[in-house]
Amino acid sequence: MSDHTTAPHGTANEPPVYVIGAGPGGLAVAAALRGRGIRTVVLEKSDAVGASWRGHYDRLHLHTTRRWSSLPGLRIPRSSGRWVPRDRFVAYLERYARVHDLDVVTGVEVTRVEPLAAGPAADGPADGARWLLRGTGGRELRARAVVVATGFNHTPRVPDWPGLGSYTGELLHAGDYRDPVPYRGRDVLVVGAGNTGAEIAVDLAEGGAARVRLAVRTPPHILRRSTLGWPSQGSGILFRRLPAALVDRAARGVTLKAPGIGRPEKGLATRAREGAIPVQDVGLVRAVREGRVEPVAAVESFDGDKVVLADGTRVTPEAVVAATGYERGLGPLVGGLGVLGPDGRPPRRGPAAPGLHFLGYTTPLSGTLRELARTAPVVARAVARGR
Repeated sequence: MSDHTTAPHGTANEPPVYVIGAGPGGLAVAAALRGRGIRTVVLEKSDAVGASWRGHYDRLHLHTTRRWSSLPGLRIPRSSGRWVPRDRFVAYLERYARVHDLDVVTGVEVTRVEPLAAGPAADGPADGARWLLRGTGGRELRARAVVVATGFNHTPRVPDWPGLGSYTGELLHAGDYRDPVPYRGRDVLVVGAGNTGAEIAVDLAEGGAARVRLAVRTPPHILRRSTLGWPSQGSGILFRRLPAALVDRAARGVTLKAPGIGRPEKGLATRAREGAIPVQDVGLVRAVREGRVEPVAAVESFDGDKVVLADGTRVTPEAVVAATGYERGLGPLVGGLGVLGPDGRPPRRGPAAPGLHFLGYTTPLSGTLRELARTAPVVARAVARGR
């Protein structure tokens, strides 16, 4: 039973629009394209939709409200709560693909996108194909247009710390962390004070780790998730079009302080435009004040069983969780097309080239999921117009 009115997918001999990635952005734009009657195929390298969400730690809840996290054409049910748990959000993505009758092909990784004919601006072959997608198994797929929606969390990044190879303790990236059970009674160092590192540190402290340190290189802006029922995301929506300098000043009065975590040098909006998302406080400030999480200096190097910090301190954790972020992974896919900026990111707005679009590579204060929901129909409209 479908919750929407279906639209034709186009003729069988037309090259489809290919969407790369079956996360929230890929599913949202595929639904918007299908609603316009455009034949669309979603290619996903894993075996299910929402793969990156499935891989997050167990206690994760959305840091944006249910109201402002739904994708177009289907609301997240009220039963999921205001702050939607990871598993409920994954179930929502699965239902979203079913409700919109999306053509999702799993187990296919696109390794490269290449222009057809003389270039992406040329008229191209008679069938209207503009792009060639090369994928696993020797696949070559002809596309009318391509939407890249592989997401922010593509390739785990671990810094090449000096002496890392000599470390005798346990080292894992935050993407491999699930719950605190394996770390009960152990000394753990979490590296990175973004949302993921902050929440994992709290999870470890509440889950029985003997000692939890949090290595901080750049002090984050820490915000209450909500104040008197008003979510910080709501303020981000209201302030999203204001000058960064004005938002920076306004945020000084609401940024939380935690002992041992310094004040951010740059303003909240300025940092957000650089890609740094504010930390939503889900227990970090209290854990630090109570001594259950100990902020320490940034990691500089490793030496056997020891970790050397920026202030010269040498600590000996039994395990290190590197909450050090992800690479976008766009270089191998589209690096030869000249569409990426110096930071490896695609254009913030509009097609990168005729028939080539990107979705989900910004970090707005108004919330990434809300931005995806607003942008997906815009991309679909541009594709329909041949842009």
